[in-house]
Amino acid sequence: MTDQAQIIPQDGDVIDVPLNKLKASPRNARRTPHAPADIEALAASIAVKGVLQAPVVEPETDADGAPTGVYFVTIGEGRRQALLLLAKRKTIKRAAPERCVVDLNNDPHEISLDENVTRTGLHPADQFDAFRRLAEERGLSAEEIGARFGVSAAVVRQRLRLGAVNPALMDLYRSGELNLDQMMAFAVSEDHARQAQVLEQLGGHRPPYLIRRTMTAAKVSATDRRAVFIGAEAYGEAGGTILRDLFTEDGGGWFEDVALLDRLVAEKLAALAEEVRAQEGWKWAEPHLDYPRSLGLARVYPHPVARSDADKAQMDALSEEYDALVSEWDAIEDLPPEVAERFKEIDAALEAFGDGTAYDPEEIACGGVFVILGHEGVARFERGFIRAEDMPSLEPEPEPDPEARAEGEPETRAPEAEAPEGSPSAPLPERLVLDLTAHRTLALRDALAAHATVALSAVVHALALAAFYPAYERPTCLEIKAASAFLDGHAPGIDDTRAGRSVDARHAAWAGRLPKATDDLWEAVLALTGGDLLDLLAHCASLTVNAVRSPYDRKPGAWAHADRLAEAVDLDMRGYWSATEASYLGRVTKARIGEAVREAVSAEAAERIGGLKKPDMASEAEALLAGKGWLPSLLRGPIPVPGEGEAPAETTSLTAEAA
Repeated sequence: MTDQAQIIPQDGDVIDVPLNKLKASPRNARRTPHAPADIEALAASIAVKGVLQAPVVEPETDADGAPTGVYFVTIGEGRRQALLLLAKRKTIKRAAPERCVVDLNNDPHEISLDENVTRTGLHPADQFDAFRRLAEERGLSAEEIGARFGVSAAVVRQRLRLGAVNPALMDLYRSGELNLDQMMAFAVSEDHARQAQVLEQLGGHRPPYLIRRTMTAAKVSATDRRAVFIGAEAYGEAGGTILRDLFTEDGGGWFEDVALLDRLVAEKLAALAEEVRAQEGWKWAEPHLDYPRSLGLARVYPHPVARSDADKAQMDALSEEYDALVSEWDAIEDLPPEVAERFKEIDAALEAFGDGTAYDPEEIACGGVFVILGHEGVARFERGFIRAEDMPSLEPEPEPDPEARAEGEPETRAPEAEAPEGSPSAPLPERLVLDLTAHRTLALRDALAAHATVALSAVVHALALAAFYPAYERPTCLEIKAASAFLDGHAPGIDDTRAGRSVDARHAAWAGRLPKATDDLWEAVLALTGGDLLDLLAHCASLTVNAVRSPYDRKPGAWAHADRLAEAVDLDMRGYWSATEASYLGRVTKARIGEAVREAVSAEAAERIGGLKKPDMASEAEALLAGKGWLPSLLRGPIPVPGEGEAPAETTSLTAEAA
């Protein structure tokens, strides 16, 4: 066999050269190394189909001009590196012969440059279509196609989805009227009719985010409370389909069958309502998507229950054992299985004892439960509601005993039953009764002012009557009127916010501590410690705060006091509210949207979105403001309230914003 080094190749010869005899050409025009991903893709292609285009080589010569048997790769360095990668992985041998074309006439540097400059790459649309044909005509899966071209299955699925868009969109993409980002936005759905509809609907204004939002407008986001409540698995098992965006983080996609989702939500809430009714014995339980406040039902709360000595002893023993285990194993990261199991057993046993409160059986027998879907996608159980027809009837008061009637008490008997005018038992004249009780009232005012603690108790007693008991049962001589404005009418869903949940939890805790009968409340309030008394006062007083700026009920003094109150309690609304399209941005002018972005982000950002339509501008602004803690002026701090006469310019704008 002739030694390869002794063969004198001629220009244009096609020869087989061992892979380990091929070297990178020092005269190759490409100086930037090939990307590893490109070499991986080329290696995958060669492993399946071989080298489709032979590299162009020139022979290496020694100092005397004799061939060494080694060849420089003038065109095809990427193919050489891919072959070396296959050899490293032992897919081929390092000395495997590779077909090459010898070029002796052309300048190696020029032809390597020419190959890369004059070559026209495949249009992406042609690539998408070619991948689609491989899948449809040859039945190759995304994984198989990816393996043959050195790309991931996810990339193949993206290209297949793009190759399956409406042909009219593909024509626009080929002609340059649509770009790749727009095509990916349209490809969020495979519905050709919907793609054409959105294309016509948007006209010439087609930013990708707007295309994507319009394509999914009739669907429910996976982050919607209904979708979170049902879950993707249950929805899928019921026959629902989920639209996935292969090109972005879609947050779980979109639930396409809204009617099915709503039915599943209604059924699940109804099942939970029936479950809680059957388990706890309530007279009724109703499912509701939102809190049904307009029903105006009375409400009762659970009260502490006495525990038996045996239960107390068992709870104490379990708590001591738990604390001992914590002390013994606190420093150990991986607990032994038996210790971890004992922790679970103690937790379950303590949980079985409950929180020490319960509803009275009579209340359960006539009351009910609302099962509501919270804004975080978790069912809320609101117990203790009593309908008017189920309210226990009040026992009629006994007829007054004439002999036992106190002096000065107004006469309730019929005129014919009255005692003779000169009789000692005759009632006092009405004017005298008014006179005497007026003196007693004034004296009581004076005495109460000298007893601050009793006065505090009396105020708390009056406020607690208004906050926790029916309007017809408020036995207090203090004419303190406590009203709690209904805020849900101004801001729907406000009760399910951080502030709403906090107020509800505190109210329920106090309701459980206070006595059921109004006649027992005075003694209960007097028995409170100073700290508890102030806490109850603070809660009851907080329920009466009304700082809503209504154009129909102007109260500049109250608004100014609300500002001073906010200063006193160091109120920071950033912990309670954030600017979203629903809460603010979609409800103000474009100028105010731009002002918000300018203040929180930058003037450049505000200018960048300033040319968008208002819905698009609001959506973009929401993303820009996320996490910035920006607040509109009405929520930042004290707001000047205009007095009589003309208001300052700033105040006027704020008043307009409030309206």
